[in-house]
Amino acid sequence: MGVRVGVDIGGTFTDFCVFDEEKRDLWTMKVLSTPDRPGTEVMNGLAEIEKRYGVAPADIGYFTHGTTVGVNTVIQRRGITLCLLTTRGFEDVLEVARLKMPDPYDLFSARPEPLVTRDRVFSIDERILFDGTVDLPLDEASVEAAIEGIRSVGGEGVVVALLHAYRNPAHEERVAEILRTRAPDLTVTCASDVWPVIREYERTSTAVVAGYVQGRVAHYLGSLQEALASAGVPAEPMITKSNGGVMTAEIGKSACAQMLLSGTASGVIGAASVAAETGAAAAMSLDIGGTSADVAIIRDGTPQYGVGEMIGEFPIYIPTVSVTSIGEGGGSIAWVDPHGVLKVGPESAGSNPGPACYGRGGTRAAITDAFVVCGFLGQSALGYSAVSMRTDLARKAVGEIADALGKGLEETAESIIHVAVSGMYLEVSKLVSRHGIDPRDLSLIAFGGAGPMMACFFARELGMREVVVPRVPGVLSAFGGLIADIKNDFIRTVYLDMVPGALDEIRSGYAGLRDAATAWIREEHGYDGPVTLLYSADMRYRGQSYEIETAIEAGWIEAGDLDAMAGAFHVAHERIYEHADIDAPVQLINLRLVVVGTPPKPHIAPAETSAAAPVPRATVPVYYDGAHHDAAVYSRAELFAGQSFSGPAIITQDDCTTCMPGGFTATVDAMGNLTLIRED
Repeated sequence: MGVRVGVDIGGTFTDFCVFDEEKRDLWTMKVLSTPDRPGTEVMNGLAEIEKRYGVAPADIGYFTHGTTVGVNTVIQRRGITLCLLTTRGFEDVLEVARLKMPDPYDLFSARPEPLVTRDRVFSIDERILFDGTVDLPLDEASVEAAIEGIRSVGGEGVVVALLHAYRNPAHEERVAEILRTRAPDLTVTCASDVWPVIREYERTSTAVVAGYVQGRVAHYLGSLQEALASAGVPAEPMITKSNGGVMTAEIGKSACAQMLLSGTASGVIGAASVAAETGAAAAMSLDIGGTSADVAIIRDGTPQYGVGEMIGEFPIYIPTVSVTSIGEGGGSIAWVDPHGVLKVGPESAGSNPGPACYGRGGTRAAITDAFVVCGFLGQSALGYSAVSMRTDLARKAVGEIADALGKGLEETAESIIHVAVSGMYLEVSKLVSRHGIDPRDLSLIAFGGAGPMMACFFARELGMREVVVPRVPGVLSAFGGLIADIKNDFIRTVYLDMVPGALDEIRSGYAGLRDAATAWIREEHGYDGPVTLLYSADMRYRGQSYEIETAIEAGWIEAGDLDAMAGAFHVAHERIYEHADIDAPVQLINLRLVVVGTPPKPHIAPAETSAAAPVPRATVPVYYDGAHHDAAVYSRAELFAGQSFSGPAIITQDDCTTCMPGGFTATVDAMGNLTLIRED
């Protein structure tokens, strides 16, 4: 028994969730992030946890950490000078991509400059065919020439992505061996090691992103390991992954592609646990921090997964929790364009200087400042007293926008909120359309430092009836890291017709994946608990261009039941496209396997109950819907299970503030979650 600590680093605050396994106590903490000194916020937080709760570093037996260092490296383009080695004739793979414009509705839309520019792409002579046979042996002299080219452009690392290496990686492996021998100072990334999947651009793009951030990620994780060890933390740090699982920091140094979306995935895992706890069959998670709003769909307590998620301006094609990021967070800055139109974001004030109301030097109005001017914020400090609200500075900053628009102060503040919500509405409308769902059928799970602040206004816009605010909404992403499973994905491209002659390759392919999965979780990860293996396959009708991932059962593989596999695909095709052709030949493109280990989970005690009516601490004026109203102010710590009250109301707590306009009724459930129901 010991103490489990989950940490999530955001653009403004770093969140801590601390669970004492013996006392069953759950504690939370926020400190300001230090983007100029990554890792310092973790040490600051541990010191504050010891000061507040008496938890010494030596007491920490489990440590999970969600980081944005990888994605920030791509967004800021601060990775290494990277080169790319390709099969001769395919040097333009990143330039050609899929010939798609980022936004087909924008006449000025343009594709971003690749992370590896054309002058840093070098070709080598070799050719492997789609079935893995060697058509042209590797010319090692061309590799030597490529090394000279890498030196001439000042390359610090290289990605090796050769044609059809997903079927036969021998040439990639030999090229990597030559590079490590002849140029040991270069970091080397093989596309077949990162994600050995069919389709050249997708495989190359994923490997390039991984190679671009690998140096910074490895340095950051190494520094984190050293800092925790020097602080006396005995636990090996675990890193949350893009697929919602965790892995050791040591593995993360080389498998950095797996953790690029770790922070957002942790939040969705935490929200999924709340959805399961409240019995919500379908839910939408709304994670709003200082910089962005992240939205995901949850069904039956399980997040939706996908491939092709964006890391900055570039896609990666490894399995990830499907999250849509929107450039509206609590720190998003309001501004007026040259045509006199009010805009919000995507620029954010971050933690330094932060919104004007933080009193840390910020002078431009942010969404948080608008809520201060409207009276919803300012009744208590934010972030565990890390920030004391300055109403005067918020009014001054919003006042400058009001002068530019020729509107009143409070009217302008509400307009800022409306513009932010409308931007979120636009992006979320695209998301629910892709999933074919009606948002009115979803529960909205609001968390993050600004999620509960904006949730009711967002729910009204979408027509959603129920908003759920978890017990610790401001640090739910950190909590998600605490409850995440140990998890990894494995894939093998086989490209087979579903005929009896393919059975041996299907069985041997899955056997190889099982061996790799077992070695990863037992040997590399050191996990000795129970393991679950989840099988699936990417299938399509012959002649189709893309596949559908279809869950299959282990028994079908052993029994060689191809009819059952094909039947599962027909059902999946019918569900997605509303038609299926059971007489058409089916192809199996990729074999997939997910290995899951389940570490002990924190058990949270039910909330205390009370039959008494909740007593507000104060009543304050607020402004919304173009008028002034009186809002009751409640302390979340003083609310008990079974209590209820109506809006308008403000619920304050250490990690965030919940803003509830009129037309909503709040009820505290048995686990302490706050359920806000919009009246019909």
